[in-house]
Amino acid sequence: MQEPSLQLQLSTLPENPGVYQFYDVEDKILYVGKAKNLKKRVSSYFTKNHDTGKTRVLVKKIRAIKHIVVPTESDALLLENNLIKKYRPRYNVLLKDDKSYPWICIKNERFSRIFPTRRHIKDGSEYFGPYTSMKTVRTLLDLIKSVYPLRTCSYDLSNEKIESGKYKRCLEYHLGNCKAPCEDLQSLEEYQKQVDDIREIIKGNFKSSLQYFKHQMKALAEEMRFEEAQIIKEKIDVLENYQVKSTVVNPKINNVDVFSIISDEAFAYINFFQLSHGSIIRSHTLEIKKKLDETDEELLELAIVEIRQRFSSHSKEIYVPFKVTTDLNLKVTVPILGDKKRILELSERNAKLYRQERFNQIKIIDPGRHTNRLMAQMKKDIRLSEEPRHIECFDNSNIQGSNPVAACVVFKDGKPSKKDYRHYNIKTVVGPDDFASMEEVVFRRYKRLLEEEEPLPQLIVIDGGKGQLSSALKSLDLLGLRGKIAIIGIAKRLEEIYFPGDSIPLYLDKKSESLKIIQQLRNEAHRFGITFHRNKRSTGAISSELSTIEGVGEKTIEELLKKFKSVKRVKEASLEGLSAEVGMARAKKIYDAFH
Repeated sequence: MQEPSLQLQLSTLPENPGVYQFYDVEDKILYVGKAKNLKKRVSSYFTKNHDTGKTRVLVKKIRAIKHIVVPTESDALLLENNLIKKYRPRYNVLLKDDKSYPWICIKNERFSRIFPTRRHIKDGSEYFGPYTSMKTVRTLLDLIKSVYPLRTCSYDLSNEKIESGKYKRCLEYHLGNCKAPCEDLQSLEEYQKQVDDIREIIKGNFKSSLQYFKHQMKALAEEMRFEEAQIIKEKIDVLENYQVKSTVVNPKINNVDVFSIISDEAFAYINFFQLSHGSIIRSHTLEIKKKLDETDEELLELAIVEIRQRFSSHSKEIYVPFKVTTDLNLKVTVPILGDKKRILELSERNAKLYRQERFNQIKIIDPGRHTNRLMAQMKKDIRLSEEPRHIECFDNSNIQGSNPVAACVVFKDGKPSKKDYRHYNIKTVVGPDDFASMEEVVFRRYKRLLEEEEPLPQLIVIDGGKGQLSSALKSLDLLGLRGKIAIIGIAKRLEEIYFPGDSIPLYLDKKSESLKIIQQLRNEAHRFGITFHRNKRSTGAISSELSTIEGVGEKTIEELLKKFKSVKRVKEASLEGLSAEVGMARAKKIYDAFH
């Protein structure tokens, strides 16, 4: 499929944090950058006057833009770092290796030390990170150290050396920062239990530590040691508000491909992440046009082979949303919880955003295809027998029981057809009766369409629940249209969709395009009806002010308002000005009434 134009790509970029990549005419990567808001940041390259010639040259060379959406700005920073190291783009500064970011290490030894490091050594130790700042690491380690007494020495605390009495407790013991396992004053089991709790804190699971803190704070408060209790409370606040991990980088996940799929009636979108040493080093979304109603399983299996060949991937494990069968010698994992699940969800999010961007681009360059897809989706979602190319929606307005009116708005091919909108004054109903008003206006609308042999809609939307829907159905029955036109009611509070003869409503996905069309119809009908109602009440108020003058009838009022436009100008008019319009006798009565 041909790449969309640059302007089109810019107009459909999401306003999310992420990383963008610029490519030249030969599809070579020029530049990688991060952004808090992708749309604003990338657009700025093409709207600003750049001071440096290098930037101006870069912008002239850009022919395509790709991006990866991530949850936070910190994630974008890490991902940018990984991609720059991977591709070494011409217009990026050369970055150092992963030592440029700090990690937290739990050392693989008896009485494990926990410390910050910029070196990732494969010695069986556990590494968490990398973090975007050493300040974050030190804040977390200071917090841990203030709660759990840990050793800071680098002694070899083997059982033999401790029993031989080789080591002596140091100042840290006397300060209360260490329990001196070097002299066997703390058991290995007790110490490692602390390490287990600390591991959970680093992972983001603060439950056991928070329980410990809260118990400690309560005990200090009962002993009237309020200053110390306040310090513990501040630690609790830090823990509760602190987000430790990055969903982009996890050092335990290495040499893995991630695949997710989002599909609709006509197309499927497969997103691919390639992970190396826990970092995303590549992202790509493949669009596939369906031919024979293929299942998501069939399409994903096809895409896995295609994408892995295209990018020469040799990963031995893949993460997918459901079980797939491949002829490749692969370990297939369907994540349920934890880091693996979060990475899969991030892949799905990128597939959804790519799909939405394609929809937005198609809406601009191929509106016919967009309309066809939208109508097919509505037919499926609302269980219709045909596509709703012509939809009509009804709404009643009778604020405080006065001037009851109704509105009918018309959508054709999913868009408002304002020339077909109609207002109705309620004629047969006395007082505020929504059900009877709905029955009247639906009957009048379709009786006239039948008499004039105008085309009927494929779908009628009634603004209201089961009551209003039943009233509208009575009119369709009288006209012999029951079953010939699909009709639904939409209740305002929970956006429930009711069908004739079914007491259980349908709930569409809140992000569904079908629901958005129905909501737009309902809102437009409400706006159109309220505007008419307001104008009618306003005209009624104006007319009543002039009609209180003895000897002034409706025809005179119409002539005055046609000339002077408002009652205020009538009041301000001179006797001569009034007489020129309605004659001296009536002019004098009007002038005297206001003066």
